Amino acid sequence: MQDRAELNIIEAPSPNFNDRLLPVSMIVLHYTGMRSAEEAIERLRDPEFSVSSHYLVAEDGQIVRLVPEEKRAWHAGGSHWRGVTDVNSASVGIEIVNPGHEYGYRPYPDEQMDAVIRLVADIKDRHGITRGNVVGHSDIAPARKQDPGELFPWAKLARLRLALPRPTKNLMDPGWSDGGFLLALERFGYDVTDPLAATVAFQRRFRPELIDGTIDAECRMLLLALLLPKPQGED
Repeated sequence: MQDRAELNIIEAPSPNFNDRLLPVSMIVLHYTGMRSAEEAIERLRDPEFSVSSHYLVAEDGQIVRLVPEEKRAWHAGGSHWRGVTDVNSASVGIEIVNPGHEYGYRPYPDEQMDAVIRLVADIKDRHGITRGNVVGHSDIAPARKQDPGELFPWAKLARLRLALPRPTKNLMDPGWSDGGFLLALERFGYDVTDPLAATVAFQRRFRPELIDGTIDAECRMLLLALLLPKPQGED
């Protein structure tokens, strides 16, 4: 694990936080969805806007800390994951600089991803967070959000056991109806109040090459593989 000093964190305190009501059990990854890092940092530190995150990672890999981890940053909004509805209280939020779908969505640079990986590894290790609780904003708020998006390289995190991998072995179609798939998706952790949005969010995370909202055999197989019991200690 990287020495914490190697993270090269600079401080840019935001006033937008309050006290946690839950212990930290998840990491939520976002893209900033703004034209520049400077614009995003300004927004995350502006007391007129009730938004913030614990960290921001610039495209050159610089890490900025805005809110201390022991405090509750305001990054998740109305969200839900594995029964937790106060995700802000239970999570560390990381904003990753990227213009997003509105301003010219683009791949994440290697320098930026190297910093994200070091930061996620550090937080995950210190808080004992499982891979299944390292999630994107779209996972916890599928009806509202699509970040960090289909270009985010989840596979890089998965190879280092920092996030769940896309299943590739022993794929079997359980033959679920659409309703059965949604029940299983809810069991996995998603809010399925909006079935189409939940399906799209699942595809964006685990099958980004085809995001059509259709519950097909591949979606069923991927979800079943994610739900199958893992050997002790694997998560």
